[in-house]
Amino acid sequence: MRDRLFEYAKKKYGSVPEYLWLSSPDSAVLRHDDNKKWYALFMEVKRSVFGLGEGNIQIMNIKCNAPERDCLIAENKAFPAYHMNKRLWTSILLDGSTDFGSLCSLIDESFKLTK
Repeated sequence: MRDRLFEYAKKKYGSVPEYLWLSSPDSAVLRHDDNKKWYALFMEVKRSVFGLGEGNIQIMNIKCNAPERDCLIAENKAFPAYHMNKRLWTSILLDGSTDFGSLCSLIDESFKLTK
């Protein structure tokens, strides 16, 4: 799913993933070309940080409006953002519980909100 989202961002916004951390080489950010602000962060975290048991899970942190965030959280498709401002950012599980089109819409919204 992550690679498909990277392709979507590249086609729509010209963004390519940036890998910024030696300690987390698979974590990547997407950012605006002009202001360099992040609009998405992709990482793998322990499922336990969300109370989901053992193992790891891929997530995408995005900025979204409060009503949408609350709806996603209520549907167990998202959580207050891991490792970021939990009021402004949301962690979306990349486990297939949210369809690709919806994930693209969330990227679009985050792109607008971080402009």
